[in-house]
Amino acid sequence: MALAKIEITQDTYLVGIGVSPGISIGEVCLLASRPAIDAAEISPDLVDTELQRFRSALNQAREQLNNIKRAVSKQEHLREHLYILETHLLILDDDMLVKGTEQAIRKLLNAEAALSRTLDKLRALFDNIEDEYLRERRSDVDAVGDRLLRILAGASERSLGQIGRRSLVVAHDLSPAETMQMDRSNILGFLTDKGGRTSHTAILARSLDIPAIVGLENITALVTERMPIIIDGSSGVVVLNPSPATVQEYRNRKQSFEDLERELERLRELPGRTTDNCTIALRGNLELPGEFALACKHAAEGVGLFRTEFLYLGRSTPPSEEEQFQTYCQVLQIMPEHPVTIRTLDIGGDKFVPELNLADECNPAMGLRAIRFSLREVTLFRIQLRAILRASHYGKVRIMFPMISGVAEIRACKRMLRDAAVELEQEGLKYDPDLEVGIMVETPSAVLIAPLLAREVDFFSVGTNDLIQYCLAVDRGNEYVAYLYDPLHPAILRALKATCDAANNAGIHVCICGEMAGEPLYAMVLVGLGFHELSMNPSCVPRVKRVLRQVSRRDGELLVEKLLQLATSKEVSCQIDEDMRKLLPDIFDRPII
Repeated sequence: MALAKIEITQDTYLVGIGVSPGISIGEVCLLASRPAIDAAEISPDLVDTELQRFRSALNQAREQLNNIKRAVSKQEHLREHLYILETHLLILDDDMLVKGTEQAIRKLLNAEAALSRTLDKLRALFDNIEDEYLRERRSDVDAVGDRLLRILAGASERSLGQIGRRSLVVAHDLSPAETMQMDRSNILGFLTDKGGRTSHTAILARSLDIPAIVGLENITALVTERMPIIIDGSSGVVVLNPSPATVQEYRNRKQSFEDLERELERLRELPGRTTDNCTIALRGNLELPGEFALACKHAAEGVGLFRTEFLYLGRSTPPSEEEQFQTYCQVLQIMPEHPVTIRTLDIGGDKFVPELNLADECNPAMGLRAIRFSLREVTLFRIQLRAILRASHYGKVRIMFPMISGVAEIRACKRMLRDAAVELEQEGLKYDPDLEVGIMVETPSAVLIAPLLAREVDFFSVGTNDLIQYCLAVDRGNEYVAYLYDPLHPAILRALKATCDAANNAGIHVCICGEMAGEPLYAMVLVGLGFHELSMNPSCVPRVKRVLRQVSRRDGELLVEKLLQLATSKEVSCQIDEDMRKLLPDIFDRPII
């Protein structure tokens, strides 16, 4: 049933994507959506007029963003997010956006129609990307496009700083610039039709501690101004027209959530250490320098996965060595006492970037991607290796190569790394000669020859998202088979155990950086399998730490022994649930908030 056909009665429940935890109870403030766009064909004599309208809109958008940037720079808690506004300013100068729109105008479309067509082409590029972090970068294009279209339509700029009453904002979408202007004293939370978990707006909401739910499809069509509403940003649940009993229930949940947050805050400075003194490093998976504020807030011990793809997306030429070097150094300055694991370019296949001239492939997930792409595009790879090596002189850098499937590949990578190091020495540039080298274990072949690969590197990092997909032959983006994508499949547990055993036997570190790492229910299992590090979305760190500090590694090993005897995912899931409820009833014998 389409959401628009839902009859709104008392206690109407909806579920979206919870992107920022917390419970809020209040009334709706419905934010006006983008005005109707007057897209039309034009006569040749109007081309110059429409080009001037478009260029004027670009200048006005720059002025708006620079005004917001100046205001935000005065607010200490928002300064680390200025890079988002700078990204939007760069998009305004992007050749694909500007020249694409101007070319469409010359083909006799007015500015609105030309811009809309160009935006559709840019969105299509991002829609083909499977990786959620990269796909959500399209939201920045949307934000800039919407700003330009509002200017062309003559609409006034929306400002959340002008909302004069305490309320829950409901909008079709919110841009990061709009989120930055929120008056935190009046905004109790927000809900949007669009959006994803890793959009810049979601990241901002988490850093500002504003409960938020996105991806509700058409919540704007279902609510009315001042409608009473409840949102639970942890579960993604929305309650429209809540009854008195439901309001009381959620007040109790809100109190429990706030009690838990205070408990987690007390653990903030404590290490991730089991009761039998086994220390597990809890690190963050990050993509953008601005996300490091979240990692610091949640006391992540460094970075287990720093994705570098954002440097290459939405631009006409690849980033220079100097640009990459400066970005990596910026990251190191934020966390100088902890290691930062930089993954080399994991692009190609589902992460399609036309500027790098990748060809269409029938099966991109198994085609020219990740390290295969880098070893083919050696000039591009060499530039990134030099930038990472140079940055290693300024902090604790580890380098990690993605999608390694054999020993020959890692030897080729190490050879290129040595060649880059020799070049730097000849140029008098410094680097860390003891830089640790690791690989992503995310292919079945890497698992099968893990003992051989362990001889070649300083650490393993298991990327469970791809490993599960490849081991089970499941495209998790395919709605017909996505149900088969299961981290608790007995084959996956055996693959993880084999990888950990190979690493531990060789005396190297082994980390897990897929989504499994951030699930508190799996924490004891991962420790029992033999992982030394868990790397996750920073917001997951406190809850995983809470579990680890109440269990022993031996508890985990005994649980794993039982799990490896089971034949189905359901049996494994039931066993984990049973053991965790017995061992930690205070956490797992009640709804996990």
